[in-house]
Amino acid sequence: MINRVLTACLAAGLLAGLAGAILQEFTTTPLILEAEKYETAAASAPASRFVATQYGEAKLYLAHSGSHDAPADGAEPWSPEDGLERLSYTTITSIATAFGFALMLLAVMLVSNARITPRTGLAWGAAAFVATGLAPALGLSPELPGSAAAVLEYRQTWWLATVALTAGGLWLVLVLSRSWSIVLGIILIALPHIVGAPHPEAYTSVVPSELAGHFSAASLAVHAVIWAIVGSVIGFMWNRGERDQAVA
Repeated sequence: MINRVLTACLAAGLLAGLAGAILQEFTTTPLILEAEKYETAAASAPASRFVATQYGEAKLYLAHSGSHDAPADGAEPWSPEDGLERLSYTTITSIATAFGFALMLLAVMLVSNARITPRTGLAWGAAAFVATGLAPALGLSPELPGSAAAVLEYRQTWWLATVALTAGGLWLVLVLSRSWSIVLGIILIALPHIVGAPHPEAYTSVVPSELAGHFSAASLAVHAVIWAIVGSVIGFMWNRGERDQAVA
């Protein structure tokens, strides 16, 4: 059993991770590089003690300290070089993430005693995309460098809660599928959006809205493709393992 699980998840993680890295290279990575130009330009602009900005009908005065946010030693934070180094790190991260996705998805399918085929794997992958991609994006869309955002810890807490509640709600609705579980599942799915995601008091992004919108759409598309491949490959590999066991 352990060998079958690892084989299926490794195959799914490798194929989905490679596909995700290739897609990112031609979709999200160019947008990130473009956004970094705006972020760098804003950071290198002459700092003033107070900067005025219009927010609704009120004018806000934002205090800036110039070098306050810079590292004490003046060193730039590390990031991979553009080109092969960035692609390599993206590929490794994408494969590791897809492998983790595969382990979680297969574990839930086994615990739920679901029939595992390429078709059912794709369906479970679609549900996982809704829980980890689509539902959180309704409150916190994928962000480019230089975008305005609330405190990181608040966003992480809301994201994790949304993923957990949405996944639990989908399981109650689609797997348990009883009258009371459907009602409870819908409540769980809606709860994080009723509470609301954390957002900054004022939106002061230096990134053009067209660029941010394109990035959000591209990120969700890549996320969906990764989950689709993970689910389908898991189903295929699990079916293949069952056939091999039957022949043996």
